[in-house]
Amino acid sequence: MKKIFPLIAGLLLQQIIVSAQSADNDLYAQSSEVNNIMVQYDADAGILNRFYFVENSPERFARLITLVKSYQQRLQQLNYAALNVGAQVDYTLFKRKLIATAEDLSQAQQEYIQVKKWFPFADKIYQVEQNRRRGAKPDAPALAAQLNDIAKEVSKDQQQLEKDSSISIVQIRRGIATVKDLRNALNSVYVFYNGYDPLFSWWIPAPYKQLDSLLKSYGATFADREKSSGHLPDDGSGIIGHPIGRAALIRGLQQEMIPYTPEELVAIANKEFAWCDAEMEKATREMGLGTDWKAAMEKVKNSYVPPADQPAAMMQLYNESVDFLKQHHLITLPPLAEETWRMNMMSPERQLVNPFFLGGEEFIVSYPVSSMSHEDKMMSMRGNNPHFSRATVHHELLAGHALQEFMQNRYKAYRHFETPFWIEGWALYWERLLWDQGFAKSPEDRIGMLFWRKHRCARIIFSINYHTGKWTPQQCIDFLVDRVGHERANAEGEVRRSFVGGYSPLYQIAYMIGGLQFEALKKELVDSGKMSYQQYHDAVLKENMMPIEMLRAILLNKPIPKDFATNWRFYQL
Repeated sequence: MKKIFPLIAGLLLQQIIVSAQSADNDLYAQSSEVNNIMVQYDADAGILNRFYFVENSPERFARLITLVKSYQQRLQQLNYAALNVGAQVDYTLFKRKLIATAEDLSQAQQEYIQVKKWFPFADKIYQVEQNRRRGAKPDAPALAAQLNDIAKEVSKDQQQLEKDSSISIVQIRRGIATVKDLRNALNSVYVFYNGYDPLFSWWIPAPYKQLDSLLKSYGATFADREKSSGHLPDDGSGIIGHPIGRAALIRGLQQEMIPYTPEELVAIANKEFAWCDAEMEKATREMGLGTDWKAAMEKVKNSYVPPADQPAAMMQLYNESVDFLKQHHLITLPPLAEETWRMNMMSPERQLVNPFFLGGEEFIVSYPVSSMSHEDKMMSMRGNNPHFSRATVHHELLAGHALQEFMQNRYKAYRHFETPFWIEGWALYWERLLWDQGFAKSPEDRIGMLFWRKHRCARIIFSINYHTGKWTPQQCIDFLVDRVGHERANAEGEVRRSFVGGYSPLYQIAYMIGGLQFEALKKELVDSGKMSYQQYHDAVLKENMMPIEMLRAILLNKPIPKDFATNWRFYQL
């Protein structure tokens, strides 16, 4: 009998090993025929960008455009008809990436040509930096004289710029970038030779420092022009952004494979908003407050925990969320993903732009610190109460951003098709799914979860109205306060983040719209009985990041025409 147990254990271990090896040997689980070209392109583009590190130099533009064209030719030579759907997706998205890169380079090149009159000395600086790359010994006296002459040119050009009222915001921004590049180019030369070359060290420091100082001042002049040339003046909010216009929004939506107009997206948001209003009224009545949803919101906000207790409160919500996911068999949670996320506290400065917690591998808690004013402390605590946070802890951790990041590094990691509609849409989808699955325990919980769903609707509405020139930042702030129930400081932080926080104009739109795409795909695969929740969710994360219409093609095994154009109408108005 004793001999049987080791035999059984050995057979089980062998079975596990064979199963693991079978999964590990599946090349299509991690690659495709297009991957070879994509990896080489990324490596080539990376090394060229490091070599031609001066971004606005004519030689960099020309070299990278040549690179893109060569890879477009290589991609075209693949036998598209012989590719499986996953490889067709890679082909389509890599082709899209090359086209977008070529367009960006061409646009940047044209913008540089437009501002070159403000930099007649640029080619001289670029030439000095080119010589430095291979260590050519400079003629120090001649270089000192050249730098001195360039300094005079900069002073003259700066005086002319201060008088010119015709320069556009696009040209101003390109000018700012060009000044930065020229200073970086000169600095690379100075750091390379100074102290090593005796003649350089004797001749160059004074004219270099003079020229660098003048270029810094020249850049500040461009920056001042940028501040005074916003399409919308400061409306009292202190937020000066630059609306991109309807045409640019449509181009961006097409690039993201969203076949809806800005007006249709606002209609979708208003339809979802109406649902939220109705559900908010139901929860308010259950709380005994009639139809006064703002009174219900006040009660929920005042459920905040003392400052020192916020991390523990968030940990409790996380544990409840993960237990819920496991009990309902919604997704596979790798033990290492559960083990390795960590918590940190957000700085007061960062809270001005991100008033709520952030997530991923690092869970960053936003809560007041002792140095804040009393009013700011109260708004931070009220805006991060447990009922509000109940809606978003799984958005930031598991199965949201933390699990996304974990899986991205382990499955089809070559797919660098970044899109906020996948990043934020997936995390928002879990807010909606857990609502449907009954994660809210009380009407107060529902108020908190509805606050965030209304917020996602509002993001679409205020972003589009702002970028089409209909609303000012202050109107956006007022809308968040009056229609969603934000604390005013938190609303200001949200709008500041949206328009001057470095996010793309479509980023705030992507939460709700991406979530609706994942929900529509769930209906096709799970509600139809083709997959379980767990199978669907695991499959999504194993394909890595991409526009969701492309993910749909993979999961439904729908071949993609070589001349693909976005056409998936995932939401019925």
